[in-house]
Amino acid sequence: MKPRPLPADPMIAQLVRQARATTMGRRTLLAGAGGGAAALALAACSTGGAAKPTAAPDKSDSSKLVRWDNWALYIDVDDAGGYPTLDAFTAETGIKVEYTEAVDDNNTYYGKVKDQLALGQDIGADTVCLTDWMVGRWIRFGYTQELDHANIPNLKNLLPSLKDVGFDPGRTMSVPWQGGFAGICWNKEKLPNGLASVEDLWSPDLKGRVGVLSEMRDTMGLIMSDMGVDIAGDWGDDEFFAAIDVLEKQVSDGQVRNIKGNAYKEDLINEDTLAAIVWSGDIVQLNAENGDKWEFVVPDKGGTLWNDNFLVPIGAPHKANVEKLIDYYYDPAVAAEVAAYVNYITPVAGAKESAMAIDPELANNQLIFPDDATLAKARVFRTLTGAEEQKYDAAFQGILLGS
Repeated sequence: MKPRPLPADPMIAQLVRQARATTMGRRTLLAGAGGGAAALALAACSTGGAAKPTAAPDKSDSSKLVRWDNWALYIDVDDAGGYPTLDAFTAETGIKVEYTEAVDDNNTYYGKVKDQLALGQDIGADTVCLTDWMVGRWIRFGYTQELDHANIPNLKNLLPSLKDVGFDPGRTMSVPWQGGFAGICWNKEKLPNGLASVEDLWSPDLKGRVGVLSEMRDTMGLIMSDMGVDIAGDWGDDEFFAAIDVLEKQVSDGQVRNIKGNAYKEDLINEDTLAAIVWSGDIVQLNAENGDKWEFVVPDKGGTLWNDNFLVPIGAPHKANVEKLIDYYYDPAVAAEVAAYVNYITPVAGAKESAMAIDPELANNQLIFPDDATLAKARVFRTLTGAEEQKYDAAFQGILLGS
């Protein structure tokens, strides 16, 4: 097979060249990257052979507090900036919740706390919601505490399809918060004819006005799907690096303006970007707050499907309080209230019926309660081996470094 050309930028080319290698020594990768993106990818994926830390003593009986780190636009908010369901939880239980929009993407959050996690220290959060693959990493490294299901009776309402997952069999360490799609969106005023595919993002008319996500599995998942790859199926280096070549070209040619996590929404608002790879519920909320300016679709060739999950970091001292919080949000009526605001897929059985009482139109929203036809358009990015994760993250991070 004729090798694909490498990127023009020397540093990106070196990173991609090393990531493509079938065997990569740690010394080779770190030396070539100069301690840059590839080194970060290795550090993120390696435990260093250290013993797993032990869980912190639980102080929930004497300290009525939960510190919750989450993504932006991911809980119900009232006109005064308060959190109605959290306020109701505090009134019901006496447990105060310090809620922080601390997660911009999985890797940057993990990068901030991984050293403390490795030492079993308190990272300043009793629970954090992260995406399936990252939760799997925390579990493998021993960075999470086991949940006591006896304290979460409403966990009986977890959708059957989410009860037993590969990264956490039996849900002993994690519980879904919300799920959603990655797809494409566009500014309807500036692009009245709309978009139908990832390929449409590469139109010359959009040069310098396109955004993509810094979450590798979402951006690469959409590009690979657009190229005809079943991202949940059997694929490997050839398919992944063919998609990397597409992304690198669009970045180096100036087609892609920004590669960001949750901060991408500001680029849409100020019109630095007119079209982007995005997360589904964010666009509904942006439209509610800024006028009905954007359209979101899961492309016919495929989008990604994911869940973000509660977990309790190994050094967190309020596990029982977190379990009460999870139990509260697994009440179908509460889950429906959150779903009505965030417009992501709720993992709680019975929430659709509760949503019907709030607003029948809400109960038929395919972004919250997708039917089989909608779900058929999205795939879960397959689980990567440790070697694949290092290799693919290094290539993707190399493009981020050069963007």
